[in-house]
Amino acid sequence: MAAEPPVISGDKAEAAVAKPLRADAQRNRDALVEVAAKAFAAQGVDASLEEIARQAGVGIGTLYRHFPTREHLVEVVYRREVEGLCQAADELARDHAPDLALEQWMQRFVDYIATKRGLSTSLRILLTTNSTLFSDVSGRVTLALRRLIDAAVADGSIRGDVDASDVLHALGGIYSAPDTKDWRDRSRRLVSLLMDGLRFGAAKSGPSKE
Repeated sequence: MAAEPPVISGDKAEAAVAKPLRADAQRNRDALVEVAAKAFAAQGVDASLEEIARQAGVGIGTLYRHFPTREHLVEVVYRREVEGLCQAADELARDHAPDLALEQWMQRFVDYIATKRGLSTSLRILLTTNSTLFSDVSGRVTLALRRLIDAAVADGSIRGDVDASDVLHALGGIYSAPDTKDWRDRSRRLVSLLMDGLRFGAAKSGPSKE
C-alpha cells in the first residue's frame, strides 16, 4: 500500500478545494466521496484509499489532490452524510404522508449510523483537531427529525406525547449495537418496532395511506 502523505494543516487542506472546480474535476471529487462513504460504512475508516480511487475511476494522485489527508476525506464524507440526511427529511415530507415520511427517514438514519460507525476512529481525532466540524452540524439532525415528528403529530398519525430528543436517543442506541453481519437488518426491524410504538394510541389507526 502506498504511503499516505504527511498531515496537512486545516487551512492548507481547505485551500486545496477552495477554488471552483472544472466539471470533470467536480465529477471526480463527487465520485470519490460517494465511493468513500460506502467503503467506510462497509470496512471502517481504514478502508484502502487506493481501492477507493480505483472504484471511483481515478488514480490515487487525483484522490490526494482533492483530499490531502485521510481525515480530510473523512470530514467531507461525514458532512455529506449529515447534509443528505437533512435533505431527505424535506424530500420525504414533500412526497409522503407524515408518518410514512418519518418512518422512511428513520430507516435512512440506519445508513447514516452505519457510515458514522465506520468513521468513528477518525471522527474522534477530528473532534480534538477541528473545532468547527461538530459545531457546524450540531443540532441539524435533531431539527430535521423534529420537523417530521411535528408534522406526524399534527396529522394525528403518531401519538401526541412524542419528543424528538427521546426518539433520537432511541435511534442512537443503534450506534452501540454489536457489529454483526445482520446489524443493518436488525436495526431496520428495531426502527419498525419503534414506529409501531409511535403510532400506538394515535388519533388515526394504522399507517397513513397514500
